[in-house]
Amino acid sequence: MTQDFDFNKAIEQLQSGKGLTGADGVLTPLIKQLTEAALKAELDQHLNSDPEPNRKNGSSKKTVKSSVGEFELETPRDRAGNFEPQLVKKNQTKLSDEIDRKILSMFSMGMSYRDIKTHIADLYGLELSEASLTAVTDKLIPQLKEWQQRSLDEVYPIIWLDAIHYKIKDNGRYVSKAIYTILGVNLEGKKELLGLYLSESKGANYWLFVLTDLHNRGIKDILIACVDGLNGFPEAIASIYPETEVQLCVIHQVRNSIKYIASKHQKAFMADLKPIYRATSRTAAETALDELENKWGSQYPIVIDSWRRKWENLSVYFKYPEYVRRAIYTTNAIEAVHRQFRKLTKTKGAFPNENSLLKLLYAGILNASKKWTMPVQNWNLALSQFAIHFEGRLDNVLDI
Repeated sequence: MTQDFDFNKAIEQLQSGKGLTGADGVLTPLIKQLTEAALKAELDQHLNSDPEPNRKNGSSKKTVKSSVGEFELETPRDRAGNFEPQLVKKNQTKLSDEIDRKILSMFSMGMSYRDIKTHIADLYGLELSEASLTAVTDKLIPQLKEWQQRSLDEVYPIIWLDAIHYKIKDNGRYVSKAIYTILGVNLEGKKELLGLYLSESKGANYWLFVLTDLHNRGIKDILIACVDGLNGFPEAIASIYPETEVQLCVIHQVRNSIKYIASKHQKAFMADLKPIYRATSRTAAETALDELENKWGSQYPIVIDSWRRKWENLSVYFKYPEYVRRAIYTTNAIEAVHRQFRKLTKTKGAFPNENSLLKLLYAGILNASKKWTMPVQNWNLALSQFAIHFEGRLDNVLDI
């Protein structure tokens, strides 16, 4: 039989330094007593309303985990066996969702299961197995699937597209797979991660699948798409969104150019390259590109040819004012998301399956998106520019 909670004894224990929570916490007996009292009240109410002859029939015991510690709970039973307790259901072993929320919070910050187990033991005096932790984090998977299939806005003024690679176990061996990430800015100027896609396929062909899926989920128009220099990327975008302006990441182009420059020439070459991408206008940039070719074209024709071939997509940003240029001339915005992903996964050399990676990244998205509450800087001015440059394409979605 449960003994009444002794408040005087509890005060003495606190004064002697005993903790409130944990396996031997001062509050644990009180929570046990209150829970069992509530279950007995539930049974009394059930017996009073049961039309069939019925009565109490002792109790059963089970170990319950709570936010104040683990204890043995005595659940009252009835003779007919039709009593279904609601406070702590028959197969329930946790008294509240607080522990699950704490686990998911730590998981979303990239903590390993080992560290989570240690913290839960310190906080609540509970010993959880890795299987228990996996069961809790697996609750994210249905949410992830729903999030991946959700409807999207009709128009996004800017999106960034990029991929990041991870090692994942597949048929007994670890292979490199790509996470395709799409970050957008909606009409309110707020960042929104539009999707995560995982595939072993690489290149523009899979991006075509991704863009088709975005279209099927409701995106009818994209004004500007910012991407790296992957071959075939602009063509893949144009096949689904033919009116979208594609801005290639200038920083990627610069990095790729330097790879082909001899180390003794790199400093001088970079100095001659800056007037191109930092020019105040497209005309000035093209003049600087001509000068670069005159000086270095004979030594590094492959580099100059790359700039010439991609110039149409490298130079899109020159038509916009500075506050728009800063947002679109690089893929920094989505690379910042990938830096957050790397922080989450830095303790993981590889992943045992696709879901183990996807649920971790999704947890990180939920955590990071809490900060995306304000529109990007100078958004109203940028939107006015877009309304002019893309005449008529915002009329149906803006009150203008």
